[in-house]
Amino acid sequence: MLFTDTIYALSSGSLPAGVAVIRMSGPATADAVMHLCGSVPPARVATLRTIRTRNGDALDSGLVIYFPGPASFTGEDCCELHVHGGRAVVNAVLDELAAHGLRHAEAGEFSRRAFQNGKMDLVEVEGLADLIAAETEMQRRLAVEQSGGGQSALYAGWARRLTHARAMIEAELDFADEDDVPGSISASIWADVEKLRVEIDAHIAKAGLAEIIRDGLKIVIAGEPNAGKSSLLNALARRDIAIVTEIAGTTRDVLSVDLSLAGFSVKLFDTAGLRETEEVVEREGIRRAREVIAHADLVLLLSEKPGGFQVHEALPEDVAVIRVATKIDRPDVKWARRDADIFLSTITGEGIAALLRALQAHLPALAGNTSLAMPSRKRHVDCLRQASAALERGLAADGLEIRAEQLRIASDALGRITGRVDVENLLDVIFSEFCIGK
Repeated sequence: MLFTDTIYALSSGSLPAGVAVIRMSGPATADAVMHLCGSVPPARVATLRTIRTRNGDALDSGLVIYFPGPASFTGEDCCELHVHGGRAVVNAVLDELAAHGLRHAEAGEFSRRAFQNGKMDLVEVEGLADLIAAETEMQRRLAVEQSGGGQSALYAGWARRLTHARAMIEAELDFADEDDVPGSISASIWADVEKLRVEIDAHIAKAGLAEIIRDGLKIVIAGEPNAGKSSLLNALARRDIAIVTEIAGTTRDVLSVDLSLAGFSVKLFDTAGLRETEEVVEREGIRRAREVIAHADLVLLLSEKPGGFQVHEALPEDVAVIRVATKIDRPDVKWARRDADIFLSTITGEGIAALLRALQAHLPALAGNTSLAMPSRKRHVDCLRQASAALERGLAADGLEIRAEQLRIASDALGRITGRVDVENLLDVIFSEFCIGK
């Protein structure tokens, strides 16, 4: 796809910085470099040049790297200017590019051009966005798998198998009377289709794990008022997030903090104490607490005294629960080993390490996994489910025509994941997630 305009943007981090990277892409890139630097440097060679205004005044000295298309990120002529990262320097260079007729890029426009010029597919584009946003080791690994094409290769392999099956079935339909067309290819073809459906369903089953990697394991701290929930949140976050007092019902809203544990993102929620109350604001806090508990992956149920875990009756049956005995430094309370799973004190720090080990045991076991090819977005899962359902209908249908049509539907569903078919309405949403300059 040819674009008539040339875009530019600051592609590095916020200013001021040691170095700022300004990126250009489009047909007028070479002219803009000539205008700024006096000549176009050799392709893909970092060259030190003085960057000047139209009047010949020096703006800065920096490295200029020119990437002639199609061997570039976007598939167009591109250039990067590596200049000093002061606001005045960067703004002056950006103003000069605008004066030369270039247009400031919109969010994600460089990546969108790369997609539309066939340099990346949608899974790779989304993986690149996730890689930029990654904060934990597992998020990085998942994003690298997608941005590097590993997951796209899996889907491409499935698409090739569907194409082969469709071709064989069409051949049997169109040339059934010909001697060189086997009359009974269905057995082998449909055996592979059934195997493919099983593979897709197994892939879909990994979506929950991918959600935990991308969005974090949701852990909710719950319990009766004054059980030490806010103190535990502060202790795990290692900073003051929640207000802590001896007054029961201090926490009225849901507070959250993001942590990194064993390479995974963990979202920790502090909630209002669970009890019956007529106070309007506290009742709303308890309602919100029950709502977040209903969507938790794990609940830390706290109590400051033996027998204080009765609120577990309000917890969903399918949510894992760790019973945590708190304030064990108090001499007036006696605990038996069977009374709780973890015993701790946020004052002395005793038991915190044991709690962290218990939390880590609830994280997915990915040791030794070299591939993290799994559907990480809802649209991936939706398309995969459509493909699986179409294959199931095809396997159950009577008549090769109906079966062939179901294979086409499955193939189109896979194609929508990578952007091969019918994705125009998705593009604005996908690329709006990117920062300016990417």
